[in-house]
Amino acid sequence: MNIIDEISRAHRRVSEKGDTKTVVLSRHYDSDVEDVWDALTTAERIGRWLMPVSGDLRLGGKYQLEGNAGGEVLRCEPPALLAVTWVFGDAPASEVEVTLAADGDGTRFELVHTAVVPDEFWSRYGPGAVGSGWDLALLGLSMHLSGGVIPDHDRLHETEEGRAAITASSRAWGEAHLASGADPAQVAAATAATTAFYAPEPE
Repeated sequence: MNIIDEISRAHRRVSEKGDTKTVVLSRHYDSDVEDVWDALTTAERIGRWLMPVSGDLRLGGKYQLEGNAGGEVLRCEPPALLAVTWVFGDAPASEVEVTLAADGDGTRFELVHTAVVPDEFWSRYGPGAVGSGWDLALLGLSMHLSGGVIPDHDRLHETEEGRAAITASSRAWGEAHLASGADPAQVAAATAATTAFYAPEPE
């Protein structure tokens, strides 16, 4: 599987309403809706493409991704809609909503992440800060669904192909940010900062 092609398969949108920022990532998966839903909601499978998860994975339950975000399951409507709060570190809780729909022989996937983001952080990194993270996560999901080898996200930037994929993701979020009406100079700086964060230059 060409991971740069996987990045290019996604469509991205960005919107801003005051301090509230929303990133939208949508794409097609060749797997059917039931399989994608199972991969998104079964602890054993989540651990295979994303990271280990613990907690009560049902409506109203709490979850925790190992070394990452946690939260509460707000909505769970199999196999079409999943919404959770997303709490990472000391940041305020945000919300992630995933919808699935049959799309030909596969599945139409859409992820919407809405958060209150400090102006300083948004100005520095833009939507790529969270958007590129989701791109890498969904790269893992795509490989899991197709039976491929799941990338080690912590070491992806050490490979030539991985750095190219991260750069492509960061640029794609920059293009989505531009399309939302953002200042071109700010977008260029934020895209560079996001790329440097996810794929720092080798020492």
